Amino acid sequence: MIKFITETVDYLKDKGFYKPEVGIILGTGLGQLINSVEVLKEVSYNHIPNFPTATVEFHRGKLVYGNLAGKKVIIMQGRFHVYEGYTLQDVTYPVRIMQQLGIHTLLVSNAAGAINLDFKKGELMLIDDHINLQGSSPLAVKGIEQMGERFVDMSAPYDALINASFKNIAKTHNIKLHKGVYASVVGPQLETRAEYRMLKIIGADAVGMSTVPEVIVANHLKLKVAAVSVLTDECDPDNLEPVNIEEIIAMAAKAEPDMVTLFKAVIETL
Repeated sequence: MIKFITETVDYLKDKGFYKPEVGIILGTGLGQLINSVEVLKEVSYNHIPNFPTATVEFHRGKLVYGNLAGKKVIIMQGRFHVYEGYTLQDVTYPVRIMQQLGIHTLLVSNAAGAINLDFKKGELMLIDDHINLQGSSPLAVKGIEQMGERFVDMSAPYDALINASFKNIAKTHNIKLHKGVYASVVGPQLETRAEYRMLKIIGADAVGMSTVPEVIVANHLKLKVAAVSVLTDECDPDNLEPVNIEEIIAMAAKAEPDMVTLFKAVIETL
């Protein structure tokens, strides 16, 4: 993996990706942030040596470098998931690349279902902690100690100061921002009623299919991390309706302006 990382980093440096400060993973609900970026360089994933390629139709596949809120940023316009057939090492490979290029902070967005029924669809949730239900770890590979500590402390995987900034900025802009625990499952199927009940019992406020692997690797690399979920549906097992993916995407788009406002303002503080 070290050889692959070196090849990828050298390629991107040659393309002009020079010392980014902040890495951003644009999940569902933050795509329009790219419109606020002064784009300096961009390259499709399928042109980058050793990079995976996004296969989900509403996830684009492009790495973007530019200026945003006074910072040099590198943006993943489209992310990877285990449910696409990738390994956890594939899913988290871009985080390692961004760290090698120079980032000190990683900001992540995603779409999630609300397990906590006090949270409503269209609202946002700041991730305070997580539960890894993907069945393995991106660090569970031979030779991982060559890239950082094997036994990574996860007592506080999300940066408290950045989370405080998110909360303060949300209050200033009158944006409802819950705080809660995100459970990450494999997918791509949605949960059963029994699974929603289980998730509530074990302490999850929201559930999705991403983010946790990237956060684990970011902590392995000693990056500061923060993540926000767009709550796209309400997971009430006693009143569960069939999921409409188009409706989920529409709900994410509805929340997008608030997400963009939060991310831009937080980046200014970093």
